[in-house]
Amino acid sequence: MIVNIARRAHDHNWELDPITRSLLDTDFYKLLMLQFIWKQFPRTKTSFTLVNRTTHVRLGEIVSLEQLREQLEETRRLRFHKSELIWLAGNTFYGRRGIFEPAFLEWLERDFRLSDFDLSVENGQLILRFHGLWTETTLWEIYALSAIDELKTRASLKRLSEFELDILYARAKTKLWEKMERLRGVPRLSVSDFGTRRRHSFLWQEYVVKAMSDVLGANFAGSSNTYLAYKHDLEAIGTNAHELPMALAALANGEEELRTAQYRLLELWQQSYQGELLILLPDTFGTTQFLEGAPDWVADWTGQRVDSKDPYVAGDEYIQWLERRGRDPRRKRLIASDALDVGQILGLHAYFGGRLLNGATPGDFERASDFADERKWVADRRIRLSAGWGTFLTNDFRNCNPQGGDEFDPVSLVCKLTEVEGRPAVKLSDNYLKAMGPADEVERYRRVFGTAGVAETPVVT
Repeated sequence: MIVNIARRAHDHNWELDPITRSLLDTDFYKLLMLQFIWKQFPRTKTSFTLVNRTTHVRLGEIVSLEQLREQLEETRRLRFHKSELIWLAGNTFYGRRGIFEPAFLEWLERDFRLSDFDLSVENGQLILRFHGLWTETTLWEIYALSAIDELKTRASLKRLSEFELDILYARAKTKLWEKMERLRGVPRLSVSDFGTRRRHSFLWQEYVVKAMSDVLGANFAGSSNTYLAYKHDLEAIGTNAHELPMALAALANGEEELRTAQYRLLELWQQSYQGELLILLPDTFGTTQFLEGAPDWVADWTGQRVDSKDPYVAGDEYIQWLERRGRDPRRKRLIASDALDVGQILGLHAYFGGRLLNGATPGDFERASDFADERKWVADRRIRLSAGWGTFLTNDFRNCNPQGGDEFDPVSLVCKLTEVEGRPAVKLSDNYLKAMGPADEVERYRRVFGTAGVAETPVVT
């Protein structure tokens, strides 16, 4: 596979080049959640809001408001193609065919539409909000983030000459190759692409995903990007996200209903998917309190995704909780997904995938040969670890700019649920700095859920 990305970038006709060319160009979990919302909350109204957590980057002065508006309007005009719906209907996901119901797919073809949006600039930052039925707003999250990320990239690319573009992409390709070299041949490694929302561009994400598939083979589990999975015959990876428990909590009346909303969501989810796709995401209001208060049947779920907590701490906490509940952690899955890069992926794999010997530490594992060293490591899995590799897989151009500067560095951009039926939505997280919502509501939620296990760490991505 030889793609001259520098030439493609140089030859872009910016005004006529849509960023989102297919409604499948989104994370797979968004489609699974859309079916759940369509089934359980078809008339619920919501709002989503863009938040730039990298506040020193003034996106409103980098990204053209008019170009962003054109991209979003172009996305609004998209419809699902019949061939895409046939693939969703007939493909096997997580070992099961028919995970998308015929009535839902008919609705996607006949009635699905994206909501309108409000877009402006204030104090150098983009102000972007989506309002409407939950079924009309939820998919905007990924489309909006990937559009803004790529327009930021395009604005920076325009400042480079064709030769400088060659250097930029040569450096990024070299960095990617060095990362893959460190992962190649690691026994029982499982890595997936989780990078759509923070990607450098669609073209670069596709290049990276194809390279990972070619180089890592079976150790590359697939992509969260549904379109790339569809196009390249890969596994589509993903289950659910924070917006679901946030929405049920916002709809709750009283403190007890608020506290139990996170478990009510799990009941509805497993009913909707007949006991499949059972991956916990417990950090919405704090992992420690979630596990302490969880009904026993929650321990029967397949695994847990770690998002905002130190994955070593969160993994140990989950393993100990499973053991107290009489479940075998070796039959469960732990998915690490927050700000991962190759060193942490290798360290986590060593820590949870075997026994460290002779004082070895996770940081000692730099390449496949370290896992073959019987003085350091013996394969004796504590839990099945998977790594969802995001920003630093699909957007690691740090120190690649031939002109210097950090214009190509990724920003921590999110588009989160902010209102449900006029009520504020809140996310507490396992990191104080990632809490979202009105200050008085955040404090109310903290009184209800507590702050056990919550830390304060820098937000990287």
